[in-house]
Amino acid sequence: MMKTIRIKDEKDIEQAEDTVLVLGYFDGLHRGHQALFSEARKIAKEQNLKIAVLTFPESPKLAFVRYQPELMLHLASPADRRQQLAALGVDCLYLIDFTSRFAGNTAQEFFEKYVKRLRAKAVVAGFDYHFGSDRKESHELGDYFEGKIVIIPSVNLDGQKISSSRIRETIAAGSMTKTQELLGYPLSTRGIVVHGNARGRTIGYPTANLAPLDRVILPADGVYVVHVEHEGRLYRGMASVGKNVTFEGDELRFEVNIFDFSQDIYGDTIRVFWLDKIRDMVKFDGVDQLAAQLKSDEETARAWTAGA
Repeated sequence: MMKTIRIKDEKDIEQAEDTVLVLGYFDGLHRGHQALFSEARKIAKEQNLKIAVLTFPESPKLAFVRYQPELMLHLASPADRRQQLAALGVDCLYLIDFTSRFAGNTAQEFFEKYVKRLRAKAVVAGFDYHFGSDRKESHELGDYFEGKIVIIPSVNLDGQKISSSRIRETIAAGSMTKTQELLGYPLSTRGIVVHGNARGRTIGYPTANLAPLDRVILPADGVYVVHVEHEGRLYRGMASVGKNVTFEGDELRFEVNIFDFSQDIYGDTIRVFWLDKIRDMVKFDGVDQLAAQLKSDEETARAWTAGA
């Protein structure tokens, strides 16, 4: 059972057992991150250590660069990230806000204050990990730490490094199959089912209008093949993200048509797994043209298979 401990500074750390400490900011726990935890599990088993992580609820970039709303969007919600870390074998998750004060620690201070108190006997980090206000690199970890150090090399796909920023680019492009390859699992979004304008019902395609629950990045505007999880059951469906241009809409809409499903589920929370993009958002000349396109979209979504 993973323990999650929120700390303000090093004085809040109470670690009773020796650890292998995994260092980094893990947004979305993609395949590159998973390689770090695979190594940590081996070391923990060999040396009888607990696996500990010291990381941040929000992006460290917030402390350094001009604010943009995208910086507050995650690849996975905090709850999902905790679940992923637990599944990857983490015993103790320490969360600290990346503040100016924390950023002011030199590499030496970071190791004295945090790594020692976390009782690290081994450290695992990625090849591009930086630490301390003096911006030390992963190959310099040995200058500050006497225990076992494992630096994980780049994990690549198609000759390019798997990284959170690359994944954000594929999501922004609507490339959900590539996103899943990079993450190792499908991107998903939780939403509460709310009342919309009920137009879909009148043309034979009732949709669940969703208010997104978490600050998780949404795919590019378009129509997608999705899986929808409701009360533990998985359904095939199609979802649209974007402005409802056929009806002169100018606000972002996120709605899903769940196949072979007829329940009223207002107020329920459902999860949408993004599988593949069908098409861009298009303005249609009328309801008949839209209905014909939706029929074609449904055929595409029902026939979709992974890797096809």
